[in-house]
Amino acid sequence: MPVPAGQPNQPNQSDHARHARVSAARIMAVAGVLVAALGVALPILAPGTPDGVTAILVCTGLILLALAFAWRRDAFDGCDTASPSLQRRYTRSLMASMGVYALVLFASMWLLQRVDALPLRFAIALAPVVPIGFAVRAMIRFVRDLDEMQQRIELESVGIATLSVSMLYMTGGLLQQAQLLQVPGGVAMIWVFPLVCFTYGLAKAFVMRRYR
Repeated sequence: MPVPAGQPNQPNQSDHARHARVSAARIMAVAGVLVAALGVALPILAPGTPDGVTAILVCTGLILLALAFAWRRDAFDGCDTASPSLQRRYTRSLMASMGVYALVLFASMWLLQRVDALPLRFAIALAPVVPIGFAVRAMIRFVRDLDEMQQRIELESVGIATLSVSMLYMTGGLLQQAQLLQVPGGVAMIWVFPLVCFTYGLAKAFVMRRYR
């Protein structure tokens, strides 16, 4: 549409929102690659690193990549209803929480191999839950501040992810009960939340197709 004389051709608000979301997706993608690479390189750089640390770091990187994919699709499918300021606040909060989580997790695993006092071991083992709690808080605040359509997209995606991982968890339990699969309980419980987040990122990419 032609721009009337005397009026500058400025990008509208949706263009700014789309640019903010694409930028956030790029930041998340880079962070995801770095965290996953750290998980792969850690056993080489620090021999004796528990397998659980490697698995969680790699899974955290996959979570960030899935979120980046969903956000980028969101921007180009016309579903980017969040304001740029909200996008930036959410990106900063989530990235900070996940970065602190990776550092606290590494420190927790390192200290657990060197601390024997039971009360301290409880505190050290549960320390990674704190930054995850801040990440969950950032997600809740982000969804709460969206409009109704975007809230519906988010809630549908979370519902699909939760049900899918619950079914996967139950399937694994049935196979393990039949002695067809052996997965340590601690490993299975640690993977539940990362898998929900990863599946959410994939589910959102498909849910958004219904709202184009």
